[in-house]
Amino acid sequence: MTPDRRTQSAVSAAPGDTGAPAQWHRVLTVLADISLFIGTRSIWTQAATHHLVLAAAISVCYVSILVSGVLALTVRRTRSLARLDLVVLVTAVALALCAWALNHNGGDEGALTTQAARELVAGHAVYGQPWPWLFHGTGIALTPTIGGSYDYTYGYPPLAPLLTAPLLWLGHHGAPATAVCTGALIAGTIALWRMLPAPWRSAATMACLGFGFLSTYARVGYPAVIALALLIPAAVRWPRIGQGGRLGAAGIARAACLGAACAAQQLPWFVTPFLLAGVYAVRRGELGGRAAGLVVLRITGVALTVWLLINTYFIVSEPGRWLAGIALPLTQGAVVHGQGLVDITLYYTNGSDRIDWYSHASMLLAAALLALFVLFVRRLGPAATVLPWLAFYLATRSQDGYYLMMTPLWLAAAVTAPLSEFERAWQPRPAFLTGPRRRPALVATIALLLAPALASAALAASGGPPLRMEVTALRRTGKSAAVVREMTLRVVNTGSAALTPHYTLTTGQGMSMYWLLVRGPATIPGHGTASVELRPPNGRFGIPTKPSTRIRLRAFTADPQTLSSQDVRLRRTATGR
Repeated sequence: MTPDRRTQSAVSAAPGDTGAPAQWHRVLTVLADISLFIGTRSIWTQAATHHLVLAAAISVCYVSILVSGVLALTVRRTRSLARLDLVVLVTAVALALCAWALNHNGGDEGALTTQAARELVAGHAVYGQPWPWLFHGTGIALTPTIGGSYDYTYGYPPLAPLLTAPLLWLGHHGAPATAVCTGALIAGTIALWRMLPAPWRSAATMACLGFGFLSTYARVGYPAVIALALLIPAAVRWPRIGQGGRLGAAGIARAACLGAACAAQQLPWFVTPFLLAGVYAVRRGELGGRAAGLVVLRITGVALTVWLLINTYFIVSEPGRWLAGIALPLTQGAVVHGQGLVDITLYYTNGSDRIDWYSHASMLLAAALLALFVLFVRRLGPAATVLPWLAFYLATRSQDGYYLMMTPLWLAAAVTAPLSEFERAWQPRPAFLTGPRRRPALVATIALLLAPALASAALAASGGPPLRMEVTALRRTGKSAAVVREMTLRVVNTGSAALTPHYTLTTGQGMSMYWLLVRGPATIPGHGTASVELRPPNGRFGIPTKPSTRIRLRAFTADPQTLSSQDVRLRRTATGR
């Protein structure tokens, strides 16, 4: 090996290079290739049972993975390794399509999107219309609300149904919506792969298709996958949008993608302010305040125009229902769930009478993070596509999907928006932040911005359950003492406000359906005590066979938002509770 090959810089490794590739490029290709093994065996096992053609295609993908692994470690030219990156991408796309062909019926999001597309084609209203029959199928999850009901309506912006409508011929379940989402994910992967510098392209394959979790969300039919695909062009090299004071065709296209992403799902609403603030800071450092403001206004104007064009039909035909529908995730009052701070109330304590403060904490943290981003954009600029998701950790619905579905944007920022892009960005610096005591002032400013969110979160987590509950009687089936047909509770309201609780029993991390109130008062007055009789939603509740299984009795109230929980012991014998 010649000295120039040994010292070749990673930056100079371009597709046309005939020198030896950098070792880190080989490693990245190998990692992307290895990531394709994740989940492949399960889809091959499924295909080998009933779909032999697909099983054969997956077996060919196995050959491609193995051969690519050998070649990634042995090819001698950068151009050859770049071509191998393309082979890994094609293999990943083939596996994603095979997985969709085997599992394309989707979940609740796919079913709702497909039904919304059908109603749109039929000329019916899309928003505010309950479709409870969609949730009778296998794998269709319900979204219970804290008020004791379930949300059966479509609660996303309208781009996904518009794209799904031409594909309704694919089937009666969620297949049309999952096809759109899978196609969007593949298109977004190809776009990110193409827009990244050549040595980094396998990272796009790995982040979008290799680990398998984004493909799973696409096969469920999440509209957020469409939003992700549209955000990718907007996020790649985003600090250069409007460079020189001109958007150009590429800048206009990126702004249009940003507007379309906001019309696909609500998650882009949270990252858009960070991108616009970052563009303004970078352009102001380059051009001055007035020119930077004009650039941001043009970007906003293009994005808003595209967003309005996609929403126009619904704004005109059903304005009130449309507005309530696209705001539904923020207003529906879904029960607490996720992997965030709310788990303290859900699993580690017996509840809280201040659940709504989790929502306040989340919004306050989002505002604080945006303010910190503006104040310290030279340091936080590359994290513009990551910071917004921190706020969801404090929300009542803090599911990890809110974090991981946008992770390809993290990669786009890491590769194309380094710290060097923000060296001359404008940062507001009031007088008290520039004096001799600027370091303590900066620390105090950060603490002051974060304090409201942290205080709200602490207030929510430290709340106590307003209801005390005790199982006083069980009515079992005559054939099996392990099946409960009815349950009687003694409920004590320890607070002064009247509460209308809705009860459920859970044996795992999820939320089971509410039990039906058979006898007893629906509302318990302040400091009152009541006896209520409840019936399982499907008429029977099977007591788990393992004595170690945690059975959790929960009671939610909507006004005020509270949760009261208690572990109960239910024996599989008729001699005791």
